[in-house]
Amino acid sequence: MSTYQEFIQQNEDRDGVRFSWNLWPSSRLEATRLVVPVSCLFTPLKERPDLPPVQYEPVLCSRANCKAVLNPLCQVDFRAKIWACNFCFQRNPFPPSYAGISEANQPAELMPQFSTIEYIVQRGTPAPLIFLYVVDTCLEEEDLQALKESLQMSLSLLPPNALVGLITFGRMVQVHELSCEGIAKSYVFRGTKDLSAKQIQEMLGLSKPMASGQFLQPVHRVDMNLTDLLGELQRDPWPVPQGKRPLRSTGVALSVAVGLLEGTFPNTGARVMLFIGGPPTQGPGMVVGDELKTPIRSWHDIQKDNARHLKKATKYYEALANRSAVNGHSIDIYACALDQTGLLEMKCLSNLTGGHIVMGDSFNTSLFKQTFQRVFSKDYNGDFRMAFGGVLEVKTSRELKVCGAIGPCVSLNAKGSSVSENVSERTFNINAGGKKHIFADPTTTFLSKIFECHNAPVPQGGRGAVQFVTQYQHSNTQRRIRVTTIARNWADAQSQIQHIESSFDQEAAAVLMARLGVFRAESEEGPDVLRWLDRQLIRLCQKFGQFNKDDPTSFKLSESLSLYPQFMFHMRRSPFLQVFNNSPDESSYYRHHFVRQDLTQSLIMIQPILYSYSFYGPPEPVLLDSSSILPDRILLMDTFFQLVIFHGETIAQWRKAGYQEMAEYENFKQLLQAPLDDAQEILQTRFPMPRYVDTEHGGSQARFLLSKVNPSQTHNNLYAWGQETGAPILTDDVSLQVFMDHLKKLAVSSSA
Repeated sequence: MSTYQEFIQQNEDRDGVRFSWNLWPSSRLEATRLVVPVSCLFTPLKERPDLPPVQYEPVLCSRANCKAVLNPLCQVDFRAKIWACNFCFQRNPFPPSYAGISEANQPAELMPQFSTIEYIVQRGTPAPLIFLYVVDTCLEEEDLQALKESLQMSLSLLPPNALVGLITFGRMVQVHELSCEGIAKSYVFRGTKDLSAKQIQEMLGLSKPMASGQFLQPVHRVDMNLTDLLGELQRDPWPVPQGKRPLRSTGVALSVAVGLLEGTFPNTGARVMLFIGGPPTQGPGMVVGDELKTPIRSWHDIQKDNARHLKKATKYYEALANRSAVNGHSIDIYACALDQTGLLEMKCLSNLTGGHIVMGDSFNTSLFKQTFQRVFSKDYNGDFRMAFGGVLEVKTSRELKVCGAIGPCVSLNAKGSSVSENVSERTFNINAGGKKHIFADPTTTFLSKIFECHNAPVPQGGRGAVQFVTQYQHSNTQRRIRVTTIARNWADAQSQIQHIESSFDQEAAAVLMARLGVFRAESEEGPDVLRWLDRQLIRLCQKFGQFNKDDPTSFKLSESLSLYPQFMFHMRRSPFLQVFNNSPDESSYYRHHFVRQDLTQSLIMIQPILYSYSFYGPPEPVLLDSSSILPDRILLMDTFFQLVIFHGETIAQWRKAGYQEMAEYENFKQLLQAPLDDAQEILQTRFPMPRYVDTEHGGSQARFLLSKVNPSQTHNNLYAWGQETGAPILTDDVSLQVFMDHLKKLAVSSSA
């Protein structure tokens, strides 16, 4: 028998699934007593080089309200050629093409190692990939030039038969015709007028057959034409008076883009790529007026209900996002500016449609250029790492119900036996139900919140099953269906609580609870969310900790829970919940990436990784603690969004003195180079590309490191006996030690 740790890892590698609990309590009441809900992280399109798709269609259960897919958990009668569905127990005959099956000759979908299997759908004509660029022309000359070069570069990365279109906007919105040779022709819309989809389609003449060809053309046909057109793009010609912002009609430009795609390619995979260099300042969806003396809203304004455009703009962009999502169209936002650009209001465009959000200071930085290039990166088969127009359906055995999901998806509001009635429960009403439009690339990970809705205890030895059916358009234009079927054993929470405890996946649980916290933070005050997280942590420690009443020193947690409080400590200090020192746009950006990355990346975001480089041995991971900051060490910290190389005091002095240039100090030169090489390796694969910070003891950017480490030494306890090592940090934050002491005290208190 392998350990739970090996079992969890095997399941993640094979199926892209991590459950908070790997033994399920056999009644709803017992499930709520576990504190952390029975839920999972699921990566629907996890890259599997060892999983070639099969060239036939899946076999479905014949019951109309079930339609589950044949899988290794079904019971099969090979002699009678019948299989029993493990979700509704319907007995189904195999189709004629399965006539040759036997115990010794089984199709792939019945073999345990194919609990995840991918089918290629042969029927229907393949649809092309569609990319629609929506470009802000109110940029500085240098920025616009850099953006034009990036867009021209991207044309060479698109498949020759992909369709491409161009919309530019400033004070007016222009939809460029691509079918006319040698002459630039465009349709112009006023940036202040809100138009319905029908009006936009009539104005663009989309009611005529083949009208889409004017605006969306295959790359191979318009490559030269579009490259020239992009090269000739000018800054928005309308003069901007002193003390004013340029008039930017982002809302109308997006409305035209969504209307154009709805009229030409409904229910087909497409990407709208929005490039902005400032906030929308006029028309529907405006975020701030054009007067520079009126600053864009801050967290303070939002808390005081003083952000006058916030609600109206958010509502406008949410309506556009829902229209896009229903048609399978994603919206990316590339926002590069020194001030805020309205991401807080616009985030739903990407959050609901699975688009990327990339934030930077300027389009003329390697951070933007390389990140944008990475959007078009290819997998091991040479296909784009992106999927289009996905639908995810979750089927469950009778004892389970689906309660909702957090991730880049919108609910199709499907009702059925797998869907909980309890979706009105406030925390989980997001994207409730069993069927969802999803938008995913190979790393997109959803939180599917699944919990028991049976009240009668389940017979011992039974298993609960969940099936994820993901239909999507592959980037090579094939329609595909990927099916993942998993099961876990039921356990009696009274007699088998020890087993349930050892089945706890603390890494998955930390990410799941953190995502629920981030979801709550969107609609609740920060302190309330922290109190909720703290309450859940105390309850979990009371339930599973071993202690004598009112004796904090006796408190102990088993190995399967020992790291969980530490994750929660770092989560409380993270930019996902702490908005101090971050603008509303930055918080939206951080949260966007946190709710869609896979488990490993999410854990790095919660608790950054710290590596130490010294003369005393090879690089080693060290505690994320101020005691790790030593004068003769170099530290490399990976927070996902930043890569920080920090040189200790002595190392920094030697570097300034130029020792690395002298032949006799070759080993010092190598020591300085080692973290740079390791950072380069991370920089080459991460999306979006992290900000790279090279700093030293006393440097202004050392704050990136000091704000993340556990402040075990501060100016308050610096002179305590035995505290000679490490760097003191000027902060009033509590340290992990103080946090744990309080937690133990509250967990063992008899009055709690």
